[in-house]
Amino acid sequence: MTRRVLDVPGIAYGGDYNPEQWPQEVWAEDMRLMTEAGVNMVSVNIFSWALLEPAEGEYDFSRLDRVLDMLYAHGIAADLATPTAAPPAWFFRAHPEALPVDRDGRGLSYGSRQTFCPSSPAYREAALRVARALGERYAGHPAVVMWHVHNEYGCHNAECFCDTSAAAFRSWLRDRYGDDLAALNHAWGTAFWSQWYYDWDEILPPRATGAVPNPAHRLDWRRFSSDELLSLCKAEREVLEQAAPSVPATTNFMVMHNFDALDYWRWAPELDVVSNDHYLRSTDPESEIDIALSGDLVRSLAGGRPWLLMEHSTGAVNWQQVNRAKTPGELRRNALAHVARGADGIAYFQWRAAKAGAEQWHSAMLPHAGTDSVIWRDVVQLGSDLRSLAEVRGSTGTAETAIVWDWDAKWAVELPSQPSESVRYLELIRSWYEPLWRAGVAVDFVRPDADLSAYRLVLAPSLYLVDDAGAVNLASFAERGGTLAVGFHSGAVDENCHVRLGGYPGAFRDVLGVRSDELFPLLPGERAGLDTGGTGSLWSERVRLAGARAVSSYADGPLKGVPAVTRHDYGTGTAWYLATLPDPDTLGALLARVREEAGVRPVLEGVPSGVEAVRRRGPAADFVFLVDHTGQGAEVAVSAEAVELLTGTPLPGGSVSVPPGGVAVVREPRGA
Repeated sequence: MTRRVLDVPGIAYGGDYNPEQWPQEVWAEDMRLMTEAGVNMVSVNIFSWALLEPAEGEYDFSRLDRVLDMLYAHGIAADLATPTAAPPAWFFRAHPEALPVDRDGRGLSYGSRQTFCPSSPAYREAALRVARALGERYAGHPAVVMWHVHNEYGCHNAECFCDTSAAAFRSWLRDRYGDDLAALNHAWGTAFWSQWYYDWDEILPPRATGAVPNPAHRLDWRRFSSDELLSLCKAEREVLEQAAPSVPATTNFMVMHNFDALDYWRWAPELDVVSNDHYLRSTDPESEIDIALSGDLVRSLAGGRPWLLMEHSTGAVNWQQVNRAKTPGELRRNALAHVARGADGIAYFQWRAAKAGAEQWHSAMLPHAGTDSVIWRDVVQLGSDLRSLAEVRGSTGTAETAIVWDWDAKWAVELPSQPSESVRYLELIRSWYEPLWRAGVAVDFVRPDADLSAYRLVLAPSLYLVDDAGAVNLASFAERGGTLAVGFHSGAVDENCHVRLGGYPGAFRDVLGVRSDELFPLLPGERAGLDTGGTGSLWSERVRLAGARAVSSYADGPLKGVPAVTRHDYGTGTAWYLATLPDPDTLGALLARVREEAGVRPVLEGVPSGVEAVRRRGPAADFVFLVDHTGQGAEVAVSAEAVELLTGTPLPGGSVSVPPGGVAVVREPRGA
């Protein structure tokens, strides 16, 4: 599809605006304060279906008309949402069959949000009807610069196990397997446990059963569930596109620690603008690493182009066990770290903190305390900062290192009956990502079958499932001169979760030059010493060299003397295998060696430890973001022709001062 461009000058700044929660006399104050804060775009109408359509086919646009007119009069753009994430009560009274059913067969009730079956024909019809009404009414409204399709697809209803969903699943399977039931039986390995199907109607969703479910069945269900929601998103987008061909469309992803329901590699090409919601985990002592990882992945989903941060929080959220406020300076650091990773828009949930409802204790740009508050002063300061960074808009990241990320592999490795239930996909990815982040190395994320020609180094920390094309692509990268590093339990199964016979690591035996005949996962808390120092945890296996050489071996335990880390010259490149998870210091040192051999350098040399350095590249200049996470501040060498953008200060001395717990953004002319 041809991507349409969001027309908002500079860095977009704002949040979810829900004026329907407040009397109209408050709206004028909202406009005044948004102007004071530097807000230039807000998302509206996200949860307004019940007020917009009080009865089927009957619309009341009067409230939304006034809101959009007021926004336009104050120079604030509208990201206009279809309100389809929260159908009204009248819809469910008329269509109780549209309510979702969980794995145990319990029907869920309405009364919150996203309580609909994604396969429901009645829901689809109603959602497209209200989307069409919005599109036709507001296609030419001057405030509307983007369509916001739905909200957080799959957040609470990623799977529905009702009979309607079962029929849709069967239809999806018939399409996937060319209407060939024998092909499905082969792919699912149904000869095991007498699961053979003789009729399509015998196939059900993976509902609660007495024993372990078929992994291929479960994996195809995850794929179907992602695709079913994607079909809803595409249908709404197409309705809006018909009404307003020039207005771009987005929907907000959730690339964050607690959501994995959707294969965003399949979703991203369907959007004009990739957007993301990201929230910190209160128990994460270094949440800045999660921000960076998420931002790099979202930028990669956007094809390297800038993206929008559609939601994050000014302070505490309301949905964790303990919801902590942000520390002084954290609001600003978080927001500018997202900009550093490619965000051309910063937005929050929400503009004004709610006084009622399920999210009344969620922070906002305008908190319960009003303007006499730290959050408000920080929000105003951030607006000023983003105006100072207007020229950064449109610049891109540059990376010579890529990490392989695949939702199929994530779903598959976390299915039941694995060698170790302690293997968690995101934790493994982050363990490899973290040393690169600390070293200031730029990272992209890629699919296994991606074009890898732009990279010197490709890492696959966890790729349990990989199809033949992906495996060949990664091996060819090394053969052509690249450096490839692969983590344990990778290449083990094909796209149908069939074990690749002949020894582990399956698809990667030849490129890695090793063969393992048995797996020895480690118990929780168990460590295996390494003869080069440090320890391994989580995993071990009996590795036999088949062309590779041992870099590190186990120093104790049942595998004493067996290789734990290997290096193999393959074609004109190099392939490394990590058959365990080294402790953080050992892994960091190992990955430093790997990337240095590959010729990968940090984005900026000489940056002190604890200062995050990120580079965005514009047509004529680079923009270097320096974020201090130590609280001590730092002095960093830069070009003598550089300018610090947040203060507008030239830097003829060739260095910039990063304030304690603060941020500096340096413009360096190309070639300086």
